[in-house]
Amino acid sequence: MADIDLTPSAAARVAAIAAKQGKPAILRLAVEGGGCSGFQYRFGLAEQVEAEDLAVERDGVTLVVDDVSLDLVRGSAVDFVSDLGGAAFKVTNPNATAGCGCGTSFSV
Repeated sequence: MADIDLTPSAAARVAAIAAKQGKPAILRLAVEGGGCSGFQYRFGLAEQVEAEDLAVERDGVTLVVDDVSLDLVRGSAVDFVSDLGGAAFKVTNPNATAGCGCGTSFSV
């Protein structure tokens, strides 16, 4: 099992956003304290891969996670889903013991 995975749907969305903003196709996933379940995911485009980052690539897009956040998301998959509730990046995290309805907060 990979430490973390980026789905083709997420890779395509990151590529489109990066191209529109004129930035490198590097998506950073970080975990911060807070949210209704204890931790929350934070996504953003990164300018570069840092030395302490784990980086995985799919279809020319790189997903980076810092070593502290990686402990909380190891084995996860980052996807981009579009449904009646809207469109958003979603983390399927096998380490999460509870989550919230919005899908951006979790506990371990």
